Amino acid sequence: MSRRTTPPFRADHVGSLLRPPALLDARKRLAEGEITRQQLREFEDEAITDVVAMQEEIGLSSATDGEFRRSAWHMDFLYQLDGISRNDDSRLTVRFHNADGDIEFTTPEMRISGRIGLGRTIFTDDFTALAQRTTTAVPKLTLPSPGMVEYRSGRAAIDESVYPDLDAFRADLAAAYAAEIRALGELGCRYLQLDDTSLAYLNDPDQRAQFAARGGDPQTQHLRTIELMNAALAGRPDGMAVTTHMCRGNYRSSWAAEGSYEFVAEALFGELDVEGFFLEFDDERSGGFEPLRFVPRDKVVVLGLVTTKRGELESKDALKRRIEEATRYIDLDQLCLSPQCGFASTHEGNALTVEQEIAKLRLVTETAREVWG
Repeated sequence: MSRRTTPPFRADHVGSLLRPPALLDARKRLAEGEITRQQLREFEDEAITDVVAMQEEIGLSSATDGEFRRSAWHMDFLYQLDGISRNDDSRLTVRFHNADGDIEFTTPEMRISGRIGLGRTIFTDDFTALAQRTTTAVPKLTLPSPGMVEYRSGRAAIDESVYPDLDAFRADLAAAYAAEIRALGELGCRYLQLDDTSLAYLNDPDQRAQFAARGGDPQTQHLRTIELMNAALAGRPDGMAVTTHMCRGNYRSSWAAEGSYEFVAEALFGELDVEGFFLEFDDERSGGFEPLRFVPRDKVVVLGLVTTKRGELESKDALKRRIEEATRYIDLDQLCLSPQCGFASTHEGNALTVEQEIAKLRLVTETAREVWG
């Protein structure tokens, strides 16, 4: 086996990282009117410089900005698309689970009240700033998948006077994403990741029931999401590697869904036009490796075996045994290793320390080196 020279890499990570205390304090001071947005960006720049250096020192082949400029992994992007806004009169509540019980994440509902478009490119300054700070690692940018818009909003949030036909809505959404991806390619982005929790949530019967209650068709939604993502990626620049990450929820060390990838696996692995799949397999709620039997020979799977939900460090031997178990269904050369999710999908972050985060990332790089060379 050998190292991979194109994304995804043998040792990789999903994207978000724990925000340092100084950055969290700066965000609080901005909210209280004590500093300006430009001053906040200076705090962000300093923190991103440090976190990129950390990733490169550990030996990762890709580096992100930790999503340090975002409050949440998805909405900071989606609300910048034309036609999408916050509906402060209606709240969405998502119930997350952990070993101690349940917690709730409450946020304004999304509303689609106009034609979706890309009036200006999004995160391009952020990508440029990241690229300027990398030396040995490939700068990686993460975006929420276009599939997150329909899954989260549902038909009721899409103004029927604007989109009486959902096919037109999906076409506009795909076109907006395609324009964004072209713009990122022009800036030199060669590693893009589309994060889509819906493709994992739909494996959970409870989540399918909730989606049906919002007026959706849970039996076919994953097929529409795959079509939508493929349309968005159809004109991507040559040389841009695209992956997708599919987790079952990640908020303050809690999750929203569980279950094997089996429900979506055959269509997902066979039809989604990406180079690699980041999949979480950190505990029993993720199901087994059997769905990997559907992965074509030209696709790569990044096994998310190292949990970001807690700080205890896994053993190399246990990780190696899990990788060997996965090879019952997929060739070792098609596998890579990563944490199962980000460490901070929202600015609050998960319940572990920065030191524990670094130890986990180092464990990933060391284990990958021993497994693949």
